[in-house]
Amino acid sequence: MVNHVSFIWNIAESLRGPFKPSEYGSVVLPFTVLRRLDAVLAETKTAVLKTAPEVTELPDMLQHMKLTEAAGHEFYNTSPFDFAKLVADPNDLRQNIAAYIAGFSPNVRDIFDRFEFDKTLNKLAEKNKLFAVVEKFAQADFHPNTVSNIQMGLVFEELIRWANERSNETAGDHYTPREVISLMVQLLFATDDDALSKPGVVRSIYDPTAGTGGMLSVADERLRSMNPDIQLSLYGQDYNDASYAICKADMVIKGQDVDNIRLGDTLTEDHFEDKKFDYGLSNPPFGVDWKDQREYVDDEHKRLGFVGRFGPGTPAVSDGAMLFLLHLVSKMRKVEDGGSRMAIVLNGSPLFSGGAGGGESNIRKHLLEGDLVEAIIGLPKDMFYNTGISTYIWILTNRKTDERRGKVQLIDARELYVKLRKGLGSKRNELSADNVADIVKLYAEFEDGEQSKIFTNEDFLYRTITVERPLKLRWQATPDAIDAVFDAKPLAKISQDDAAALRAALESLGDDAVFTNRDTFHKALKTSASAQGLKLAAPILKATTAALGEQDDAADVCTDTKGNPEPDTSLRDTENVPWNEDIDDYLTREVLPYAPDAWIDHTKTKEGAEIPFTRHFYKYVPPRPLEEIDNDLERVMDDLRKMLAEVEE
Repeated sequence: MVNHVSFIWNIAESLRGPFKPSEYGSVVLPFTVLRRLDAVLAETKTAVLKTAPEVTELPDMLQHMKLTEAAGHEFYNTSPFDFAKLVADPNDLRQNIAAYIAGFSPNVRDIFDRFEFDKTLNKLAEKNKLFAVVEKFAQADFHPNTVSNIQMGLVFEELIRWANERSNETAGDHYTPREVISLMVQLLFATDDDALSKPGVVRSIYDPTAGTGGMLSVADERLRSMNPDIQLSLYGQDYNDASYAICKADMVIKGQDVDNIRLGDTLTEDHFEDKKFDYGLSNPPFGVDWKDQREYVDDEHKRLGFVGRFGPGTPAVSDGAMLFLLHLVSKMRKVEDGGSRMAIVLNGSPLFSGGAGGGESNIRKHLLEGDLVEAIIGLPKDMFYNTGISTYIWILTNRKTDERRGKVQLIDARELYVKLRKGLGSKRNELSADNVADIVKLYAEFEDGEQSKIFTNEDFLYRTITVERPLKLRWQATPDAIDAVFDAKPLAKISQDDAAALRAALESLGDDAVFTNRDTFHKALKTSASAQGLKLAAPILKATTAALGEQDDAADVCTDTKGNPEPDTSLRDTENVPWNEDIDDYLTREVLPYAPDAWIDHTKTKEGAEIPFTRHFYKYVPPRPLEEIDNDLERVMDDLRKMLAEVEE
């Protein structure tokens, strides 16, 4: 593998000048794919060329079937060209390559279209580099008898990594660090080792945010190392053309079904709507809004409910990561069909954002009540190429082992890392092989400890109660208070005569009269208004009462028509009550000792879920003794005094 990678790197280095290092990938990646396909199709080339003219009158689908049958693969090429013939005719090389690529079946030709390979070929031709590149690639022996699918896949993965590191773009948008993927994959398969090692095993893996295919590749590599005879199907989707092309090319090189990689926005175009998978992996964009997809997502949520993907709710439009979380869950096989295991990388907000009754909280509640959250692993900061924020791996499954049923494991791996010698974008840290092994061990042992904590699902559920206090007001018609009455909106439209009469009625109450009962105040005000020839309409009476009223704990409680106390909205409070605690018991213990007249408005109670990861691993560090701090300050002051004295001399 090393020789092949070095060989291709040398070709890339020969492009220096006309091409920037960040552009090398656009040349060597599609050419590597092209040369591999050329070698793979070599043995059946004659059969395909013989079949092609015989099927021209058949429908497209039947043509495709006949030609793939002749090729012995899920793709073919009907052009008479191969690399040897291309090199043999340097004068017509540019148009011959175009004809060669046009001869591929549509499912492969799509790769080169998404690579925008035509632009690359035109630039190579313009800079007189095309023949040299084709000639060098023609010397590479990529025949399957020499380089297996697994080996070729490793070569291509190394080229992808190399190209990403040299890219001036935000590579992290489409590339997840390999050691993070390795950790996710090992966690995903940790409890399935025995089952996956058996002969005749058939499994499927899916990535809805496939990027360049790194997660699928590492999962493929891991499973084949456990069981070389495993029948593995890889599926992926991505919305970025270049990433999609690389991922699809990687799968072709590995001998996977080329049609299992699709282009499109997963949230609005689920290309695997009717499929379920054994395993899922995803690293969705962090903190990216979903405004463009909102209409479609909201429509699915309302129209399909829990039959669709977004039944529990939708997160704030500013971050769509939890939509991918729900999407992955929707791809789980039924338990009776064997169930599924999924791993997804998220930032910190899905753990706690949103209050009870909100979309994010409802999503967490749905996952916990369904016993789908198996473990959450906190990763070190500065692990990704495009962000330094805290990230977390969620392990989801609907087939927990007996000991994990009804429980969630939190693992604090935030301090398990090694520093990179040289940073790559925002990436400053990485997981060593030992770090990965330690984290997997913590997961597998499933024990309470300093870095691993076990909780029940209910530990993260709660109810938000609304605590009300009675409305107690007093009324006093002072000049300032009377002026405030006429600033109220409902009084802005009354006639000047009525306004004058109302002011006179209020003034006649006397600014020294204090009313601590609303009914008494109403009676006095109506009597005073009647004396002024004014009959108070209900809206005017209500507005006047509200404008004049001031809170007074010594006043009588305001009640409604049924005699029930009215709540004072200014004193309203909410509190979160643990799921397993009785709400009324909580009120008696935590509230009534301090507010004996309080009560709970049960109609406003909401259910919620939150996973306060950081709080559970918080370590209190007591401050230094004041005497020690004072001594340090005094030493600093002494040093400053000496320095000032030297300056003055």
